[in-house]
Amino acid sequence: MTANIALVLVAVVLLTMPVFAIVSRGRPGDPDVATRPATVILGRWIRHWVMWLIGPFERSLVASGITPDALNVLGAVFGLAAGVAYVRGSTALAGWFILLGGMADILDGRVARARGLASRYGEFLDSMLDRFAEVFTFVGLAVYLSVTPAGALAVTLAAGSSLLVSYARAKGDAVGVACRGGVMQRAERLVLLALASIFDRSVVSAAGWAERTLIFSVVWIIGIGALGTALYRTVVIARALRTGHRESR
Repeated sequence: MTANIALVLVAVVLLTMPVFAIVSRGRPGDPDVATRPATVILGRWIRHWVMWLIGPFERSLVASGITPDALNVLGAVFGLAAGVAYVRGSTALAGWFILLGGMADILDGRVARARGLASRYGEFLDSMLDRFAEVFTFVGLAVYLSVTPAGALAVTLAAGSSLLVSYARAKGDAVGVACRGGVMQRAERLVLLALASIFDRSVVSAAGWAERTLIFSVVWIIGIGALGTALYRTVVIARALRTGHRESR
């Protein structure tokens, strides 16, 4: 898909924002979004807008009878496809696969809740397949950026820190402290990497930068931000355990 088509699609999607602002005025937001922490990158208004935007598709999936398991597996397949696309140098295609995988990740839980199928089994499978998808993507990205030692280091930091973010949450839940905050959660990582991949070639060409510059820079941002998020969760959980206050943050 060319950069021009991508720009048109992004512009069309962004034009729905003022429509949402009008139709949502005075109405309660999405209840699922309200339970999740907001970040600087993806605030609650943005998240409410996304849920409104995909609402018709979500309702059609519920009506179709598709299972949450199928969406979970589809998310992992998209992660694998993104990794393969990076290996082949098709960065824009990898970006679209990342976005599709993120969409599947959003919809699996929402479909499960809408159909009364939410369970601990589903939560476990969702979490594990998300990690598989992320690893597949980062492995392909490592091949793409490993033309320089700095590129390999950036991907290693981003992949390792991303897994630390997830592990901190899982371990916190295991010891009774729910902590889901931080600036670089999975949604932020997916959006930043997807957009950088889709527009890398057009941006570097227009700016006169070296090839891979945008993706390289964004991967460093993801790595540093995810490491900071993992450290933040570690401090919050450790402090809660030491003081005996098991609060959700």
